[in-house]
Amino acid sequence: MAGYLLKNCAAVIVDEGKGPVVHRNVDLLTSGPAIVAIGENIGADTLPAGTTVQDAAGWFVYPGLVNTHHHFFQCFVRNRADLDWTKLSVIEWLDRIYPIFSQLNEECFYHASVTAMAEMIKHGCTTALDHQYNFPRHAGKRLIDRQFEAAELLGMRFHAGRGGNTLPKSEGSTIPDEMLETTDEFIADCARLIDTYHDISPFSMRQVVVAPCQPVNCYRETFVESVALARDRGVMMHTHVGEGESLVIQARHGMRTVDYLEELGFAGPDAFYAHCWELNHDELRKMAASGTGVAHCPEPVYLVGAEVTDIPAMAAFGLRVGLGCDGAASNDNSNLMHCLHSAYMLQCLVSSSRAHPVPPPVEFLGYGTTGGASLLGRRDIGRLAPGMAADLFAIDTRRMDYVGTRHDPLSLIARVGIGMATDMTMINGRIVWQKGEFPGLDETKLAADAEAALSTVEF
Repeated sequence: MAGYLLKNCAAVIVDEGKGPVVHRNVDLLTSGPAIVAIGENIGADTLPAGTTVQDAAGWFVYPGLVNTHHHFFQCFVRNRADLDWTKLSVIEWLDRIYPIFSQLNEECFYHASVTAMAEMIKHGCTTALDHQYNFPRHAGKRLIDRQFEAAELLGMRFHAGRGGNTLPKSEGSTIPDEMLETTDEFIADCARLIDTYHDISPFSMRQVVVAPCQPVNCYRETFVESVALARDRGVMMHTHVGEGESLVIQARHGMRTVDYLEELGFAGPDAFYAHCWELNHDELRKMAASGTGVAHCPEPVYLVGAEVTDIPAMAAFGLRVGLGCDGAASNDNSNLMHCLHSAYMLQCLVSSSRAHPVPPPVEFLGYGTTGGASLLGRRDIGRLAPGMAADLFAIDTRRMDYVGTRHDPLSLIARVGIGMATDMTMINGRIVWQKGEFPGLDETKLAADAEAALSTVEF
């Protein structure tokens, strides 16, 4: 079985289940999809047949990052200065941007997925959940099938969040009719995708998450049926919560979003919510008690301009926290590495006004790795140790960018930030990015094909 020996790594972030520890001047051996050994002087004369030896001098090797919330399709609606969050509420912004989203076609969804995943891989992300809730009628129902196709092309470990919107605009949602589905349509396609793609075997590359878009844009029955399907099939659940909608939900249902979803059963260790920046401490404690997790997306916080998500309180209350890029409509890049740095810096910005201290930088690395794995229900990714998936990235720190920083690899990404692509990204034991290239793929052609697909739509 083919594998790699990363020889003479300057540092490897090892976690055997008790937290990350830096191992200096060691080798890392993989075989097939898994890590086999991490230690000093792993002998070349005892390597399994087919092992490639890779000089890793100067490299800091980290566990692959886990993205727990994104909207890949939004890569085709970015760098739009006219969609200015600073002058709009979240609901007003949705009213403007959803008609744009509704014009995308099937090829756009495929090529936008390639675009987003390629950028993530370049910056150390090895597993990604996409919350794909946009199903324009003209685009058909095979949009997530095309996303799995894109993931296979690039070698990305992919969790498909099958989203959907069921409440008409005439009843208070922000959704154009072109993007509406019935609850039955939504649930039926969730079931089809689970049956077709969901794989619970070790080192699975394909899983499905039941993910109705958000409570303000769905009927109550949509969430009730989502819980029933997810629990019946043993898959995770996901949605948007605490993103400016709590007062709307209270006006409709007599309670804020966290209480509403808990009443419906859309809470627990198999559920996680994106954003949660407007939640109060009582709501956070309730989520911690139920085991519900949070996919924290730091970059949109800049645009909302209202509140910085209270990560210190979440940490103090014991919530499970992962990180997400969010869609390019509210974060114009798909760089989870940058989000890790942003998450830490945002908490520093408001630390003097918070009841709880900012977690140390290493905790933010944890949110992007083990925290994300926990949200997705994965025990085989998120950390580097023998038996774990060979999902990792390497940074050659023999550069001016890292002078004075190399004494603390655990804090480096959150505190200093990484301003360039990785030197290597490996997923499931396969090198998918190295020396500025996607092995076996022509990035120039990928970009040209994506631009051609985008040109077919007039916004």
